[in-house]
Amino acid sequence: MAARYPITVGISTMDRPDALARCLDALLASTMLPDEVLVIDQGHAPADAVIASRASAGPPLRHVRQPPNGLSAARNAMFEQACNPVVAVTDDDCVPGADWILSIAGALQREPMPDAVCGRVLALPQDGLRTYAVSLRADTTPADFTSQTIPWRVGTGANFAALREAVLGVGGYDERLGAGSKGQAAEDLDLALRLLRRGRRIRYEPAAIVYHERQPEERRMATRWSYAHGIGAVAGMLGRHRDRFAATMLAAFGRDVLARLVRSVRTRDRSGVRQALLSIGGAIDGVAYGWRIAPAPRRGKRAEVATQ
Repeated sequence: MAARYPITVGISTMDRPDALARCLDALLASTMLPDEVLVIDQGHAPADAVIASRASAGPPLRHVRQPPNGLSAARNAMFEQACNPVVAVTDDDCVPGADWILSIAGALQREPMPDAVCGRVLALPQDGLRTYAVSLRADTTPADFTSQTIPWRVGTGANFAALREAVLGVGGYDERLGAGSKGQAAEDLDLALRLLRRGRRIRYEPAAIVYHERQPEERRMATRWSYAHGIGAVAGMLGRHRDRFAATMLAAFGRDVLARLVRSVRTRDRSGVRQALLSIGGAIDGVAYGWRIAPAPRRGKRAEVATQ
Protein backbone atom coordinates (compact mmCIF):
# COMPACT_ATOMS: atom_id res chain seq x y z
CA MET A 1 0.00 0.00 0.00
CA ALA A 2 1.24 3.47 -0.90
CA ALA A 3 2.09 5.98 1.78
CA ARG A 4 -0.89 8.02 2.94
CA TYR A 5 -1.38 11.44 1.41
CA PRO A 6 -1.39 14.22 4.02
CA ILE A 7 -4.92 15.65 4.13
CA THR A 8 -6.20 19.17 4.70
CA VAL A 9 -9.85 19.45 5.70
CA GLY A 10 -11.53 22.58 4.33
CA ILE A 11 -14.69 23.89 6.03
CA SER A 12 -16.69 26.79 4.64
CA THR A 13 -18.60 28.85 7.20
CA MET A 14 -20.78 31.93 7.27
CA ASP A 15 -22.36 33.30 10.45
CA ARG A 16 -23.15 29.89 11.98
CA PRO A 17 -20.80 29.64 14.97
CA ASP A 18 -22.75 26.90 16.75
CA ALA A 19 -22.86 24.74 13.62
CA LEU A 20 -19.14 25.34 13.00
CA ALA A 21 -18.35 24.32 16.58
CA ARG A 22 -20.34 21.10 16.13
CA CYS A 23 -18.52 20.33 12.87
CA LEU A 24 -15.07 20.99 14.34
CA ASP A 25 -15.76 18.99 17.48
CA ALA A 26 -16.81 15.97 15.43
CA LEU A 27 -13.75 16.30 13.21
CA LEU A 28 -11.37 16.60 16.16
CA ALA A 29 -12.88 13.45 17.69
CA SER A 30 -12.22 11.38 14.55
CA THR A 31 -10.44 8.04 14.63
CA MET A 32 -7.87 9.57 12.25
CA LEU A 33 -7.16 13.27 12.43
CA PRO A 34 -6.42 15.33 9.31
CA ASP A 35 -3.01 16.96 8.95
CA GLU A 36 -4.50 20.46 8.77
CA VAL A 37 -7.88 22.13 9.17
CA LEU A 38 -8.60 25.22 7.10
CA VAL A 39 -11.73 27.25 7.92
CA ILE A 40 -12.77 29.68 5.19
CA ASP A 41 -14.96 32.27 6.88
CA GLN A 42 -17.19 34.58 4.81
CA GLY A 43 -19.27 35.68 7.80
CA HIS A 44 -20.01 39.20 8.96
CA ALA A 45 -19.37 38.01 12.51
CA PRO A 46 -16.05 36.13 12.26
CA ALA A 47 -15.83 32.80 14.05
CA ASP A 48 -12.67 33.76 15.97
CA ALA A 49 -13.82 32.49 19.36
CA VAL A 50 -14.97 29.11 18.05
CA ILE A 51 -11.69 28.53 16.27
CA ALA A 52 -9.41 29.92 18.98
CA SER A 53 -10.94 27.64 21.62
CA ARG A 54 -10.05 24.59 19.50
CA ALA A 55 -6.70 25.70 18.13
CA SER A 56 -4.68 23.45 20.44
CA ALA A 57 -7.00 20.44 20.31
CA GLY A 58 -5.40 18.63 17.38
CA PRO A 59 -3.89 19.41 13.97
CA PRO A 60 -2.97 22.94 12.84
CA LEU A 61 -6.16 24.98 12.57
CA ARG A 62 -6.06 27.95 10.21
CA HIS A 63 -8.74 30.65 10.01
CA VAL A 64 -8.97 32.47 6.67
CA ARG A 65 -11.37 35.38 6.34
CA GLN A 66 -12.81 36.09 2.92
CA PRO A 67 -15.39 38.51 1.49
CA PRO A 68 -18.86 36.93 1.06
CA ASN A 69 -18.29 35.88 -2.55
CA GLY A 70 -20.07 32.52 -2.38
CA LEU A 71 -19.38 28.87 -1.70
CA SER A 72 -17.29 28.31 -4.83
CA ALA A 73 -14.92 31.10 -3.85
CA ALA A 74 -14.55 29.54 -0.39
CA ARG A 75 -13.78 26.13 -1.83
CA ASN A 76 -11.28 27.57 -4.30
CA ALA A 77 -9.51 29.20 -1.37
CA MET A 78 -9.28 25.80 0.32
CA PHE A 79 -7.50 24.22 -2.64
CA GLU A 80 -5.30 27.25 -3.27
CA GLN A 81 -4.17 27.69 0.33
CA ALA A 82 -4.00 24.11 1.62
CA CYS A 83 -0.56 22.94 2.72
CA ASN A 84 -1.19 19.31 1.76
CA PRO A 85 -1.72 17.41 -1.52
CA VAL A 86 -5.27 16.29 -0.63
CA VAL A 87 -8.15 18.55 0.38
CA ALA A 88 -11.30 17.08 1.97
CA VAL A 89 -14.26 19.45 1.73
CA THR A 90 -17.30 19.86 3.95
CA ASP A 91 -19.53 22.66 5.25
CA ASP A 92 -20.32 24.09 8.66
CA ASP A 93 -23.84 22.57 8.65
CA CYS A 94 -22.34 19.09 8.33
CA VAL A 95 -20.94 16.66 10.90
CA PRO A 96 -18.14 14.34 9.72
CA GLY A 97 -18.51 10.73 10.76
CA ALA A 98 -15.89 9.30 13.12
CA ASP A 99 -14.16 7.38 10.29
CA TRP A 100 -14.52 10.04 7.58
CA ILE A 101 -10.82 10.87 7.23
CA LEU A 102 -9.78 7.25 7.74
CA SER A 103 -12.12 6.13 4.95
CA ILE A 104 -10.96 8.86 2.58
CA ALA A 105 -7.33 7.98 3.23
CA GLY A 106 -8.03 4.29 2.57
CA ALA A 107 -9.97 5.01 -0.63
CA LEU A 108 -7.13 7.17 -1.97
CA GLN A 109 -4.63 4.36 -1.47
CA ARG A 110 -6.65 1.57 -3.05
CA GLU A 111 -5.67 0.58 -6.58
CA PRO A 112 -6.45 1.82 -9.13
CA MET A 113 -5.59 5.10 -7.44
CA PRO A 114 -8.37 7.71 -7.70
CA ASP A 115 -7.97 11.46 -8.07
CA ALA A 116 -11.02 12.26 -5.94
CA VAL A 117 -13.30 10.56 -3.42
CA CYS A 118 -16.96 11.14 -2.59
CA GLY A 119 -19.01 9.46 0.11
CA ARG A 120 -22.39 9.15 1.73
CA VAL A 121 -24.31 12.15 3.05
CA LEU A 122 -26.91 11.15 5.63
CA ALA A 123 -29.31 13.21 7.71
CA LEU A 124 -28.53 14.16 11.27
CA PRO A 125 -30.95 12.53 13.73
CA GLN A 126 -34.36 14.12 14.09
CA ASP A 127 -34.28 16.96 16.63
CA GLY A 128 -37.94 16.74 17.63
CA LEU A 129 -39.02 19.56 15.32
CA ARG A 130 -40.67 19.14 11.93
CA THR A 131 -37.58 19.19 9.76
CA TYR A 132 -36.55 17.53 6.52
CA ALA A 133 -33.44 15.83 5.25
CA VAL A 134 -31.79 17.58 2.29
CA SER A 135 -28.85 16.96 -0.06
CA LEU A 136 -28.54 13.29 0.80
CA ARG A 137 -26.51 10.54 -0.89
CA ALA A 138 -27.28 7.20 0.76
CA ASP A 139 -26.13 4.62 -1.80
CA THR A 140 -24.09 1.85 -0.14
CA THR A 141 -22.55 0.45 -3.34
CA PRO A 142 -18.89 1.41 -3.97
CA ALA A 143 -18.18 2.68 -7.47
CA ASP A 144 -15.46 4.24 -9.60
CA PHE A 145 -16.32 6.82 -12.24
CA THR A 146 -13.80 7.26 -15.04
CA SER A 147 -15.77 8.84 -17.88
CA GLN A 148 -18.48 11.40 -18.46
CA THR A 149 -21.68 10.57 -16.59
CA ILE A 150 -24.65 12.34 -15.01
CA PRO A 151 -22.70 14.24 -12.32
CA TRP A 152 -25.23 14.09 -9.49
CA ARG A 153 -24.88 10.31 -9.59
CA VAL A 154 -21.22 10.63 -8.63
CA GLY A 155 -21.47 12.38 -5.29
CA THR A 156 -22.14 15.67 -3.55
CA GLY A 157 -19.96 18.61 -2.64
CA ALA A 158 -20.31 18.51 1.15
CA ASN A 159 -18.46 15.17 1.21
CA PHE A 160 -15.69 15.45 -1.34
CA ALA A 161 -11.93 15.00 -1.26
CA ALA A 162 -9.49 15.40 -4.13
CA LEU A 163 -5.88 15.78 -5.08
CA ARG A 164 -5.14 19.48 -4.98
CA GLU A 165 -3.35 19.40 -8.33
CA ALA A 166 -6.31 17.68 -10.02
CA VAL A 167 -8.79 20.35 -8.94
CA LEU A 168 -6.48 23.28 -9.70
CA GLY A 169 -5.60 21.65 -13.02
CA VAL A 170 -9.17 21.89 -14.28
CA GLY A 171 -9.64 25.45 -13.07
CA GLY A 172 -11.17 24.85 -9.65
CA TYR A 173 -14.77 25.64 -8.84
CA ASP A 174 -16.68 27.92 -11.20
CA GLU A 175 -17.57 30.96 -9.09
CA ARG A 176 -20.62 31.69 -11.24
CA LEU A 177 -22.18 28.60 -9.64
CA GLY A 178 -22.90 27.56 -6.06
CA ALA A 179 -24.59 29.10 -3.03
CA GLY A 180 -24.06 32.84 -2.86
CA SER A 181 -23.77 33.20 -6.66
CA LYS A 182 -26.39 33.85 -9.31
CA GLY A 183 -26.03 30.22 -10.35
CA GLN A 184 -27.26 29.23 -6.85
CA ALA A 185 -25.96 25.61 -6.81
CA ALA A 186 -24.28 22.75 -8.76
CA GLU A 187 -20.69 23.96 -8.42
CA ASP A 188 -19.83 20.44 -7.26
CA LEU A 189 -21.55 18.81 -10.24
CA ASP A 190 -19.75 21.09 -12.67
CA LEU A 191 -16.38 20.31 -11.09
CA ALA A 192 -17.02 16.55 -11.11
CA LEU A 193 -17.98 16.67 -14.78
CA ARG A 194 -14.82 18.57 -15.73
CA LEU A 195 -12.63 16.16 -13.76
CA LEU A 196 -14.20 13.16 -15.50
CA ARG A 197 -13.81 14.80 -18.90
CA ARG A 198 -10.11 15.19 -18.19
CA GLY A 199 -9.81 11.46 -17.52
CA ARG A 200 -9.66 11.75 -13.74
CA ARG A 201 -11.00 8.91 -11.59
CA ILE A 202 -13.61 9.71 -8.93
CA ARG A 203 -14.26 7.02 -6.33
CA TYR A 204 -17.53 6.73 -4.41
CA GLU A 205 -16.66 5.29 -1.00
CA PRO A 206 -19.77 4.56 1.13
CA ALA A 207 -17.70 4.23 4.32
CA ALA A 208 -16.81 7.95 4.13
CA ILE A 209 -19.86 9.46 5.84
CA VAL A 210 -20.89 13.04 6.56
CA TYR A 211 -24.14 13.93 8.32
CA HIS A 212 -26.09 16.94 7.04
CA GLU A 213 -28.23 19.23 9.16
CA ARG A 214 -31.98 18.92 8.69
CA GLN A 215 -33.91 21.93 7.42
CA PRO A 216 -37.39 23.36 8.08
CA GLU A 217 -39.99 23.02 5.33
CA GLU A 218 -39.48 26.59 4.07
CA ARG A 219 -35.77 25.96 3.56
CA ARG A 220 -36.41 22.61 1.90
CA MET A 221 -38.74 24.27 -0.59
CA ALA A 222 -36.13 26.93 -1.34
CA THR A 223 -33.49 24.30 -2.02
CA ARG A 224 -35.74 22.52 -4.53
CA TRP A 225 -35.59 25.67 -6.66
CA SER A 226 -31.92 26.47 -6.07
CA TYR A 227 -30.57 22.95 -6.67
CA ALA A 228 -32.57 22.66 -9.88
CA HIS A 229 -31.46 26.15 -10.91
CA GLY A 230 -27.82 25.08 -10.56
CA ILE A 231 -28.34 21.97 -12.68
CA GLY A 232 -30.09 24.06 -15.30
CA ALA A 233 -27.27 26.60 -15.20
CA VAL A 234 -24.63 23.95 -15.90
CA ALA A 235 -26.74 22.59 -18.76
CA GLY A 236 -27.23 26.10 -20.13
CA MET A 237 -23.48 26.77 -20.02
CA LEU A 238 -22.86 23.56 -21.94
CA GLY A 239 -25.66 24.22 -24.40
CA ARG A 240 -24.35 27.69 -25.16
CA HIS A 241 -21.32 25.95 -26.65
CA ARG A 242 -23.40 23.36 -28.53
CA ASP A 243 -22.38 20.60 -26.15
CA ARG A 244 -24.84 17.74 -26.56
CA PHE A 245 -24.35 16.57 -22.99
CA ALA A 246 -26.59 19.48 -21.93
CA ALA A 247 -29.57 17.64 -23.40
CA THR A 248 -28.49 14.40 -21.72
CA MET A 249 -28.37 16.10 -18.32
CA LEU A 250 -31.70 17.83 -18.73
CA ALA A 251 -33.40 14.64 -19.92
CA ALA A 252 -32.12 12.70 -16.91
CA PHE A 253 -33.16 15.46 -14.52
CA GLY A 254 -36.56 15.77 -16.19
CA ARG A 255 -37.24 12.03 -15.85
CA ASP A 256 -36.40 12.13 -12.15
CA VAL A 257 -38.61 15.15 -11.46
CA LEU A 258 -41.50 13.81 -13.54
CA ALA A 259 -41.39 10.50 -11.65
CA ARG A 260 -41.55 12.38 -8.34
CA LEU A 261 -44.39 14.54 -9.59
CA VAL A 262 -46.48 11.57 -10.77
CA ARG A 263 -45.86 9.73 -7.50
CA SER A 264 -46.86 12.79 -5.47
CA VAL A 265 -50.04 13.32 -7.47
CA ARG A 266 -51.05 9.70 -7.02
CA THR A 267 -50.48 9.82 -3.26
CA ARG A 268 -52.01 13.31 -2.94
CA ASP A 269 -48.77 14.61 -1.48
CA ARG A 270 -49.16 18.36 -1.89
CA SER A 271 -45.69 19.07 -0.57
CA GLY A 272 -44.18 16.64 -3.08
CA VAL A 273 -46.12 18.22 -5.94
CA ARG A 274 -44.94 21.67 -4.90
CA GLN A 275 -41.33 20.50 -4.67
CA ALA A 276 -41.46 18.95 -8.15
CA LEU A 277 -42.96 22.11 -9.64
CA LEU A 278 -40.30 24.24 -7.95
CA SER A 279 -37.64 21.95 -9.43
CA ILE A 280 -39.08 22.39 -12.92
CA GLY A 281 -39.24 26.17 -12.58
CA GLY A 282 -35.75 26.38 -11.11
CA ALA A 283 -34.24 24.30 -13.91
CA ILE A 284 -35.86 26.42 -16.61
CA ASP A 285 -34.63 29.63 -14.99
CA GLY A 286 -31.19 28.09 -14.54
CA VAL A 287 -30.89 27.12 -18.20
CA ALA A 288 -31.62 30.72 -19.18
CA TYR A 289 -28.95 31.97 -16.75
CA GLY A 290 -26.34 29.50 -17.95
CA TRP A 291 -27.05 30.25 -21.60
CA ARG A 292 -26.57 34.00 -21.31
CA ILE A 293 -23.53 34.31 -19.02
CA ALA A 294 -20.13 35.09 -20.51
CA PRO A 295 -17.20 32.66 -20.30
CA ALA A 296 -15.44 32.59 -16.94
CA PRO A 297 -12.47 34.96 -16.59
CA ARG A 298 -9.04 33.34 -16.59
CA ARG A 299 -7.45 33.20 -13.14
CA GLY A 300 -4.12 31.47 -13.10
CA LYS A 301 -4.47 27.70 -12.83
CA ARG A 302 -8.24 28.00 -12.44
CA ALA A 303 -8.89 29.12 -16.01
CA GLU A 304 -11.09 26.39 -17.43
CA VAL A 305 -14.80 27.08 -17.90
CA ALA A 306 -17.49 24.48 -17.50
CA THR A 307 -17.73 23.70 -21.19
CA GLN A 308 -14.10 22.82 -21.73
